[in-house]
Amino acid sequence: MSNHKHKHSRRTFLGNTARGCASLGATTILSGWANMGLLNAAAAVNRPLYKPAMEDYKALVCILLSGGNDSYNMVVPRGDAEYAEYLDVRTDISIDKNTLRPIYPDNPDGKEYGLHPQLTNIQNIFNVEKDAAIIANVGTLIEPLTLSQYETAGNLPLGLYSHSDQRQHWQTSVPQDRNSNGWGGRLADIIHDAQSSISMNISLDGINVFQRGNEVQPYTIQPTNNGSVLINSYGSSVYETLKTQTVDNLLEQNHMNILEQAYVNTVMGAKSNSLAFDSIINNISQTFNHPFGTGKLSEKLEMVAKTIAARNDFMIPNQTFFVELGGFDTHANILNDHAALMTELDTAISDFYNCMKNLGLSDNVTTFTISDFSRKLVTNGDGSDHGWGGHSFVVGGAVDGKKIHGQYPDIYIGNPLDTGTGRIIPTTSTDEYFAELALWFGASSSDLDQILPNINNFWTPTTGGHPIGFLNY
Repeated sequence: MSNHKHKHSRRTFLGNTARGCASLGATTILSGWANMGLLNAAAAVNRPLYKPAMEDYKALVCILLSGGNDSYNMVVPRGDAEYAEYLDVRTDISIDKNTLRPIYPDNPDGKEYGLHPQLTNIQNIFNVEKDAAIIANVGTLIEPLTLSQYETAGNLPLGLYSHSDQRQHWQTSVPQDRNSNGWGGRLADIIHDAQSSISMNISLDGINVFQRGNEVQPYTIQPTNNGSVLINSYGSSVYETLKTQTVDNLLEQNHMNILEQAYVNTVMGAKSNSLAFDSIINNISQTFNHPFGTGKLSEKLEMVAKTIAARNDFMIPNQTFFVELGGFDTHANILNDHAALMTELDTAISDFYNCMKNLGLSDNVTTFTISDFSRKLVTNGDGSDHGWGGHSFVVGGAVDGKKIHGQYPDIYIGNPLDTGTGRIIPTTSTDEYFAELALWFGASSSDLDQILPNINNFWTPTTGGHPIGFLNY
């Protein structure tokens, strides 16, 4: 299914460009400009106003719920027997059954479920729009694991229950290695396109593990000031030079003068791109009329939406986005703090989903959540400590929605997946979760073991088969 775009990587493209100008006696000069991103920046700001639409555009939007989301209070069993088990184990950190938002999966397992009381919009996207799904009991694994294997020190993720380790493992899906690149970075290394000066991996929360590859690195933006980082440090005269001069014009200018101008715009790698990015987002903002909430996550997803709306200007056929919502390390005051976070998540996801629908891009953009881990089922008195397997949301028009994919576990203490005090062994691996996303995004099944080195421990590609089945592709 892959387009094998890696045969024409940005590095190869720039190398060919430099060799093609050798007849001008400018190979060294042009290579220097290429390394600093100047050529791509100049091309970006001089593209015509109207561009051909990018065909088969796809975007993945990763939302990290940082700190360990209490997902057993996000998706709650509400049948009489199952809720009684839930109430018995969660006691003072349980949610009143009457306040849960009922959901009605099209793939019933004989149980009833409800969402957190604050997830009113996601309830509607799940029940009515059928564009949201739940991935149940997903977590970091090296290979399938039973309780007896766990108890005899089976092949376990490094730093199990550690925030830093598990947050990293969710972003790499290689939990036996603390030095791996991110699976989003490896995915981008394979399918990235050389047309754009801006990385296909865009982060609203700085340099992250998920988008770090060998060739492709995340391009960092912010939710304010047209998204461009450090744009205020550049003078308008530099921008005007880039905007009005083509590459041919640049070749006619003094070499040292060009290098001086380029240096200003390339601190920490191709910062010249910030000028083009700022201009493009500023133009989009003039006509962007899609309401978003005022929370931090809403602000970030609004900038993601503007960037997606400008996809033709950036000439990027595939994009990944990374955004983070912090505050989930709820060892105390869990009910109040988690409710506030669920409100912010619900508003932001709903606003972003509606925006994509209005832009006609719902089928092209898939949003998914990850977290360090879920939390223990048992209370510590006012909160809950570090757990393991938990639940994630996937939202978008391509989602096989109104379904719970995977196995929602029994949650009584001492159940066959309980490693102790309600830490649940995952029954769905991050590899299966991310393989589904990668295949939808454009990777081929033959690429998967490069993107997700452990995938063959969980899933073998078959004709028409899906790792889990929550996406239509």
